[in-house]
Amino acid sequence: MQKPIISAIAAIGKNRELGLGGKLPWHIPEDLAHFKKTTLGHPVIMGRKTFESLGIYKPLPGRLNVVITRNPDYQAEGAVVVSSVEDAIAEAEKHDQEEIFIIGGGEIFKLAMHLVNRLYVTIIDAEFEADAFFPEYAEFGRVVEKRELETDAYHISFVTLER
Repeated sequence: MQKPIISAIAAIGKNRELGLGGKLPWHIPEDLAHFKKTTLGHPVIMGRKTFESLGIYKPLPGRLNVVITRNPDYQAEGAVVVSSVEDAIAEAEKHDQEEIFIIGGGEIFKLAMHLVNRLYVTIIDAEFEADAFFPEYAEFGRVVEKRELETDAYHISFVTLER
């Protein structure tokens, strides 16, 4: 049986900014649409803080939601709760043999990066105040796809990279 591709998907500022105070420092509808189109139908793995930041949109519809937390008593309605990245991937593999997505946050990206084969990065050409950052990803040197877009507020690049 073939192992699924393990991908990470994130929107980042030019200094790898991810978030501030549990929220995205920007609102870009085109990026949200890209995220939905890319992840729909595939398992998404996230940390507890990311899951809770989804607010009324949790769990993300049309996807198996797997939440990683150190709290053994944590319950996430509509999601599977596990205690490690490895357990999350094992759970996701039961549901999808094609592609699994790591969706954040910063701590989970750091823990999972050595397992990731593909990155979907939306790079926003601006600097933001942030307290969560995406890890270095220089080892992902092969550009599979790159698309640029001018929004009302930002120049953004949708980039797909592989090791």
